[in-house]
Amino acid sequence: MPFDPTTRHQPCRDADEAIVTRQSIRAFLPTPVPRETVEDILRVAARAPSGTNIQPWKVHVVAGEKRAELTRRVLAAFDDPEEAKRHTREYAYYPEKWVSPFIDRRRKIGWDMYGLLGIGKGDFEKTHRQHGRNYEFFGAPVGLMITMDRSMERGSLVDCGMFLQALMTAARARGLDTCPQAAFLEYHRIIAEVIGMPANETLVCGMSLGYADTDAKINTLVTEREPVAGFATFQGF
Repeated sequence: MPFDPTTRHQPCRDADEAIVTRQSIRAFLPTPVPRETVEDILRVAARAPSGTNIQPWKVHVVAGEKRAELTRRVLAAFDDPEEAKRHTREYAYYPEKWVSPFIDRRRKIGWDMYGLLGIGKGDFEKTHRQHGRNYEFFGAPVGLMITMDRSMERGSLVDCGMFLQALMTAARARGLDTCPQAAFLEYHRIIAEVIGMPANETLVCGMSLGYADTDAKINTLVTEREPVAGFATFQGF
């Protein structure tokens, strides 16, 4: 569904609209989001399914000065080449070796996004700056760090994924937008220090939450999706 700036901040009419209009928004307005609204979104998202109802997810919500501190600390490491080398992810989000069609989809969104921003191939300074916007939560007033207990296995990542989808859908239902971000994973040690994350928790991903900047060109990016025939088979019908 095309990005519609005239209705973006209005509540969605139904679940289908909330799901279909969800996009990874990369430019937000500074408009505050009340704590009560965030709590309400999390209350709804908590109904997401999980294996034997273990509900492995934890959420650390940051706003105001705490959000600003996290941004300062992570950006300082990200902008220092030697310091950045000291930070690695605790789990592999992406494959070591890419194959088609996955690498093709990854490249296309990169070309489309940087094309909108006027960033050419090989422009490492602008690319670095744009990637750094992740750590500013793309201007969103609320950041979320989703974690789970280290004792959990890969199945709990599936559970957390279902929780994340429920969270993003609930946000859209209220006219809000999100951006789930694996970019924070490298800097889990800094994040743990800033938010007081217990040692038994591991970072699953970060997320930006707020009102989309409907004037930002980057938010007109709508990624393509495979048709049902491209990923599903039917038997016995």
